[in-house]
Amino acid sequence: MSERNLDFDTIIERRNTMSLKYDYAERLGFPADILPLWIADMDFKTSSYVQDALKEVVEHGIFGYSEALSDYYVAVREYFQKKYNYDFEERELIKTPGVVFAIAVAVRSLTNEGDAVMIQSPVYYPFSATIEHNGRKVVDSTLTYDEKENRYVIDFKDFEQKIVDNDVRLFLLCNPHNPVSRVWSKEELLKLGDICLKHNVLVISDEIHADFTFVGKHHVFASLRPEFEDITVTCTSPSKTFNLAGLQLANIIIKNPTVRRAFVHEYRVSGYSELNVMGYVSTVAAYRNGGEWYDAMHEYIRKNAEYVKEFVDANLPKIRMINHEATYLVWLDFRKLGLSVDELDNKIIYQSRLWLDSGKIFGKSGEGFQRINVACPRKILEEAMKRLKEVFG
Repeated sequence: MSERNLDFDTIIERRNTMSLKYDYAERLGFPADILPLWIADMDFKTSSYVQDALKEVVEHGIFGYSEALSDYYVAVREYFQKKYNYDFEERELIKTPGVVFAIAVAVRSLTNEGDAVMIQSPVYYPFSATIEHNGRKVVDSTLTYDEKENRYVIDFKDFEQKIVDNDVRLFLLCNPHNPVSRVWSKEELLKLGDICLKHNVLVISDEIHADFTFVGKHHVFASLRPEFEDITVTCTSPSKTFNLAGLQLANIIIKNPTVRRAFVHEYRVSGYSELNVMGYVSTVAAYRNGGEWYDAMHEYIRKNAEYVKEFVDANLPKIRMINHEATYLVWLDFRKLGLSVDELDNKIIYQSRLWLDSGKIFGKSGEGFQRINVACPRKILEEAMKRLKEVFG
């Protein structure tokens, strides 16, 4: 058997399929012909190996309570060993219904109400929401935009000072960074980790976009020093890589037994128990047999991001695309247009008829930016660029 789902050009109709990406627009009163390029899922079929594995479960016809077999752990472990030279024991792997759920569990189990938790905005918006919803204080060491290099960098002095001034207990690291598309270098991660060690700060490392590295190399944060393993909750999932978000499964790696016990206790308190059998089955199939699909998809997205860069540079002189290093999400800078946040959002939605993620949701430092999802057939992306040019060209 060989991979069948290697056609990424064909547009697959997703409307009326209970797709949040497509079907929620009607509730918001958006234009009927709006193109949704916002939430981070792909408009591609997953690997045919995953489809076939799920079909077997459906044909079996019994959907009772489920638990992963030993081959699940072996598949996940072998994937990380091969791809990132990172290893862990079965007891150190905790399966959850999602990364955001796991972050919430970690925030509750590793901090107390009122404690300070660090983020680096502009950053994935559930970070701040999860901190605030659980009664903790958000502390932001804002990333610095280097206009000359056209990328974001870390202000390490500010990072450490904010930790000291606010008695920060926990740091949420986005590695690689969403939405600014940074692949953090080994040196940058070592600096962050050493500061956290110095001040007894625990780290939640969200590495869900790790497989979408296009520049440099992804480094599993916990792997860089033995001491980092002791302070880190590593959050991973096949959901981004293989377009499985609706099956709701994430793999959380916690080496420190004390941290792990606290996490597991809070997880049990939440009332969540057995996970979705479809998530288990799809993960094993994807990690074992999805390599050909992944390689082709990865290259397609790389070319899509390059296309957006070339189009913006040639046709949209007042818009700048930030250098794309990772994720399938592109960060566009509209600030030279001189529009207010609401003016920009309204033009994007009602004139360009595009549904992008407004930069404001990623923090105040994201205002004037828009995040666009390029994990779609090229024709959709071409239409999106055409619409942008009609309004902003």
